[in-house]
Amino acid sequence: MSISASRLPAPGTAAPQYLTFSVGQEMFAVGTLCVREIVEYGPITPLPMAPAKVRGITNLRGAAIPVLDLGLCFGGVQTLENPRTCIVMLEVHGSGGAGLVGIIVDAVSEVLEIPAEQIEPAPALQGRLSPAFVVGIGKLSDRFVLLLDIEHMLSSEDWSALLPSNINADGLRP
Repeated sequence: MSISASRLPAPGTAAPQYLTFSVGQEMFAVGTLCVREIVEYGPITPLPMAPAKVRGITNLRGAAIPVLDLGLCFGGVQTLENPRTCIVMLEVHGSGGAGLVGIIVDAVSEVLEIPAEQIEPAPALQGRLSPAFVVGIGKLSDRFVLLLDIEHMLSSEDWSALLPSNINADGLRP
């Protein structure tokens, strides 16, 4: 059994729900249990000393939330703002505790229930996206959706440093 297969829902269990969205020309999904809200793309303040993937922080009801550009995270190009561009706020858990992280996406599509029988383990992918970040591939009637493991993706590079408790006025804490 591959690592991805161990993270898939068990056949016969209730179909988990996924929020689907596009980044570039590709369709992705994350489990809705980690999605806190979707906000309109707005002002993002750059963070000194942050990697390019970290576009900066945004204000969410008075809280400074770090924002990642998934286009850059996946080795592609920076996401360009369009009328459907938005920020998906995700609750993530890192070594420093839980917090919110925003991800910039080109467009949010819909919430889908994908039964375990329609999810295949992720193949050994070649290209920009590490197979460790993909839980599986959802087979829909007319397309495939890559199911992302955001927690694993963020923990792989210790993104926990980006949780609000680790950001101050000067940027990221060393």
